[in-house]
Amino acid sequence: MSLTDTIKLWDEAITAADQREWTTALDTFAAIREPSSKICFNVGSLRLSLGQLSEAEKAFDKSISRDEHLAVAFFQRGITLYKNEKCEEALRDFKEAFNLLRGNQLIDYKQLGLRYKLSACQVLHNLALAHATLQEWDKAEQVVKKALTFKTEAKHSFVDQALEAVSKRELFQLLLFPEGEFFRPKKQVVAQLEKQDFLGEAMVVASVIDKDAFSGFAPLQPAAPEPVPKRKVSEKFKTLQSKPYRVLFNFIPSNEMELELQPGNIVFLLEQGKDNWATVTFNDKTGLVPYNYIEPLEHTKAERSPSPDIPEPPRTAAPDRPPGVKDEKVPTIVRSQVIEPSKKTECKNHPMPKGCIVKIHFKYTIAVRVKPGLLLSELLGVICQKFDLSEKRLVLSYKSQAEGEPIPISTETKMKKIWSEVSNQRLVIWVKFAEVVALYDYKDTASIDLSFQEGDRIQVLAQVNDNWLEGQCNGNTGIFPSSFIKELSIA
Repeated sequence: MSLTDTIKLWDEAITAADQREWTTALDTFAAIREPSSKICFNVGSLRLSLGQLSEAEKAFDKSISRDEHLAVAFFQRGITLYKNEKCEEALRDFKEAFNLLRGNQLIDYKQLGLRYKLSACQVLHNLALAHATLQEWDKAEQVVKKALTFKTEAKHSFVDQALEAVSKRELFQLLLFPEGEFFRPKKQVVAQLEKQDFLGEAMVVASVIDKDAFSGFAPLQPAAPEPVPKRKVSEKFKTLQSKPYRVLFNFIPSNEMELELQPGNIVFLLEQGKDNWATVTFNDKTGLVPYNYIEPLEHTKAERSPSPDIPEPPRTAAPDRPPGVKDEKVPTIVRSQVIEPSKKTECKNHPMPKGCIVKIHFKYTIAVRVKPGLLLSELLGVICQKFDLSEKRLVLSYKSQAEGEPIPISTETKMKKIWSEVSNQRLVIWVKFAEVVALYDYKDTASIDLSFQEGDRIQVLAQVNDNWLEGQCNGNTGIFPSSFIKELSIA
């Protein structure tokens, strides 16, 4: 059954109950397939009004099973049990109703749709009557005296009458829940169930047509010209407008969004992001690369091709001057030195990378440039700054080329050893939150708490204060006491 149908039947039953048609209201409530705790309470109150004590008791049982914190349901079931001469069970319900008040003077159920205030005086009054019926006069006197401490209004004079009756060892009258009071659906919700005409009837305010009386949804108006759609700029046109860049270093992608490039490749820059990543295109492929891996390509003047009439220079080297022959007028021939390809690269004065490129895999992958030999504490500070973390409760690991398994980086000595294994000025680091193990079971007492069992592993996200930590366990996130866990030793 849909929520709309449930609210409609609920409202119809309350309307019948307001006219004191108890049977009609019960039949309407019975049509609701999955009644809530409030509806079961209404059914119990109707059964109690008809004198059907056993059926009323069953209805209040259902109401309490659906909401174990509904104090007024315990109070009503206690009244029903007392009328049915089950004083001991009524005594337990009155005690539970008082406990659910949690030391408050009263509970106002207006926000839940019930125009009733359950006061501690009423509950203690009926509790004392249950003790008196069981001939427990001393306990009845103690409860009545306790009710006097919760008396705040003149209408609570029934407590004084009960104390006087207990002193005389006489029973007094049971306080009843007012007949005709029920949990009602919200008026705003009921009003929204009715069909409403939000548009209404159209009315002509202004028209270019003389004596226009059109009242439809589309009054006669000159047709407005449709806007010309803007043409989408193609990627090829963006490439023609972009500037060429040269790739300085080899870049291996770690996901589908990145683009594999080799040193010397010429790419075209489409967009430079604020996170030090650039969107480039290469061989009709578009992807992301670090912006410091590329440099602008300077345009040089095209060299003039030699005329076809001029012969090519000799390929063999010129011979040396014979010894003993000197001619001051003949200039000395200096051989041109052959420049090796490796030295040609140095002659171009390309800026070599300063520092080491560290790729960090965490929530997402980033690349930062740091100086080689950076301390572990300093590297943690860089990572916390990049990922906006206030606490440095992180664990770093590194995959050695020899072992191939992740090695936790727990000391400065291990960090120094890892720097000694770095090649090509590149280092890959994996980061995760520190894990702790639960020493005891912990059950949440508030919505922000994190519950766990003994032996569970918890990822520590942050430190709230000296006594509380924030963590994640079994897909849930919350805070928990630091005394309930112990740190895991990192090898």
